[in-house]
Formats: sequence, structure tokens, C-alpha cells
Amino acid sequence: MPKRERVMRMSVELPLWRALTAYRVLTMLYAVGLFASAYHEYDRPVVCIVYYAVLCVWTLATLPRVQNAVACTKRFLAVDLAIALTGIVLTPWAVTDHHIARGGPTLPSIWTAGSVLAFALKGGWRWAALASTPVAAANLIERGHPARDTVHNVILVWVASIAIGYVVEVARASERTLARALEIEAATRERERLARDIHDSVLQVLAMVQRRGAVIGGEAAELGRMAGEQEVALRALVSGGLLPVPRVSQDASEGAVVRTVEEPDDPTGPVDLRTLLVPYAGARVSLAEPGAPVPLPSVAAWELAAAVGAALDNVRRHAGEDARAWILVEDEPDEIVVTVRDDGPGIPEGRLAQAEGEGRLGVAQSIRGRLRDLGGGAELISVPGQGTEVELKVPKDATKTRGKAEQR
Repeated sequence: MPKRERVMRMSVELPLWRALTAYRVLTMLYAVGLFASAYHEYDRPVVCIVYYAVLCVWTLATLPRVQNAVACTKRFLAVDLAIALTGIVLTPWAVTDHHIARGGPTLPSIWTAGSVLAFALKGGWRWAALASTPVAAANLIERGHPARDTVHNVILVWVASIAIGYVVEVARASERTLARALEIEAATRERERLARDIHDSVLQVLAMVQRRGAVIGGEAAELGRMAGEQEVALRALVSGGLLPVPRVSQDASEGAVVRTVEEPDDPTGPVDLRTLLVPYAGARVSLAEPGAPVPLPSVAAWELAAAVGAALDNVRRHAGEDARAWILVEDEPDEIVVTVRDDGPGIPEGRLAQAEGEGRLGVAQSIRGRLRDLGGGAELISVPGQGTEVELKVPKDATKTRGKAEQR
């Protein structure tokens, strides 16, 4: 079945850039409103009008510049900060002495903070500290002395911008860590799927060649020995393997980028599980099934049938060719239960853990791994001398369950 690549982009910065865009527009209107409401306090209103005209044109014309970190270049930040500093320095020349004495706002007012915050979002707390310093100096020059309200405002802008810059840096690191975790999870899930497929095909053939070669002897024995070596190497490969390097966007504002390979939605609809299990029935395998269809999503039905096939392979391998097996299909209200039972010698205690440690993934991957990916599970009960019973459970909404698990 063809697969598709899903790209997930994670970023906490984009909402901050959108908030900064709105902040710049609102504070521009606020600064103009302050001027209009206190027009009589300005000695040179023409200078103020010219400055506010430049401020409005600049703010509106550069809105695309504060959409993300790439558009917000260093040159833009430098000009933006220069406009804010110019307005602060022009304030004593444009307003009355009474306006300054009572701690009135500067010409750009709180619009200046938007320029400093752009530095914080672009480069983190160090850039924020760099931009806050000339703003603090300009405010002290404008007031003429370090008044309490001026120092309070300077410290507030300084601390707030540095804190936001630090939060942005932490968020970027967290996004990279989350991207790495999601990529590892996706790679592990894909590796387990490949391990199941290889176990059900290549490893089974290599194991058979090794056994038959040892029985025949001669050159076949050497061929069997080589097949055994390749089986061991292949088991080690599918049980380990390398994980891909996480893909992180070069544009920090776009956040971390994770690419995962997933199964596409199957347009064929549900499949009757009975039709997939009938081929397993034979002279030594009995199949007991409901009289009505047992519908399951296509992917879930095929995976459950493959798990049943893996259980029967274990019966033939460990219980012998003469062992009998029974398959029981139960259609419960919320799940499908398939039980595979044999009359073999059973499994010695601790054998499954030992096999998994040796890289033999028959139960761990071909059975439990398949059902775990579907939101189901497998329970194995074995008593030495009394055979083995494997109970496989899959929820009827297995495809939806798997999708929810992938989103977490």
C-alpha cells in the first residue's frame, strides 16, 4: 500500500509575531490619540504632526516585516529603533516644560516597546538587552534627570523584553526537543513495521534453509550455516538500526519541522475478517467463526490476520508439523477477539523474554507489535505440556484509535 509523508510544523513564535503586529498598530493609534487629546501642551505641534505622519506610514508600511523572523531583518530593526529613539529625543523640543515635569509621555509613547520586543523575538534575550539600553538612555536624556517614574518605565521595558527574549529561546529549544522525540517515535514505529514484515518473510525462509541444510548435510549444510549467519545479522539490524537526524527548519520562526511516513487512508472500506482467516484453515488448523460477517477497517483486518499467521508459524516451528491448532473468532460489541490455541508442549517459563533478548521478534513484533499499533493487545497463556493459547484483541474502531495515538 503506498504511503505518504506528513509534515508537521510546530512553532510558538508565530502567534507572538502576530501579537506584535497588532501591538504596533494599536500603540501607534494610542500615541496619536495622546497628542490629539493634549494638543495645547505642545510648543511645536508641526514637528509632532510630521513625526506622527512618519510613524504612521512606517508602522503600516512595515507590517509584513513583523510577520516572522525572516522578514524582520537586522536593517529593519535598526531603522525601527532609530525612529523610536528620534521621537524620544525630540520630545523635550516639541512639548512644554510642564509636560515633562509632570512625567508626560514621549512622542512615540509605548510604541517604543514594540521595537524592543521585535529585537527580543528575533534574537532572544541578548538582542532585547541590546535594544533596551539605548531606549533607557534616551528616556533619561529626555527627562533630564532620573525621576522615579522614568526609572520605573525603563526597568519595566528592560525586564519585560529580556524575559520575553528568554522565553522565546526556551520555546525554540523545546520545539527542537519535541521534534526529535516525534521523529524518534515515528522512526521506531516504522522500524517495527519493517521488522514484522521481515520476520514474516525473509527471516522465516533463512531459518528454514538453516534447518533443512543441517538435515541434508554436505554443501547444503554450508549453505544452511551461511543462512544462519545472515539470519542473526538481519535480526540484529531490524531490532536496532539508526534513527534519522531531526529536521529543524532553518527559519527559527517557523519552528521545528517533523516528517513522518504514515499509511494513507484506505478508500476500500471495511473488510470481512473471516475471508482473511479462511486460508489458514486446513487439515490440522480448525477455524470457528461467527455466521455473520466480521467487519474491520482494512488496515486493522490485514494486521490482525497477519498476527494470526505469525501465531500459527510459531505453532509449526515450536510444536512441530503434526501439532493441531484451533482459531476462534469472536465478534464482541466493542472489539474483535481471535484466539489461537494449539496442543503442543507449551512454552517454558522465561523463554519469551530470552527470545526477545536474542532478537527473535515473533511474539514481540509480529504479534504484539501489530496489535499495539492498532490500539489492541495480545495475551499469551502457556502451560508446559498443555499447549499454548494466544488471545488477540483489536477494537472495532482500530484505525481511529491508531490515529489518536499518533497525535499524542
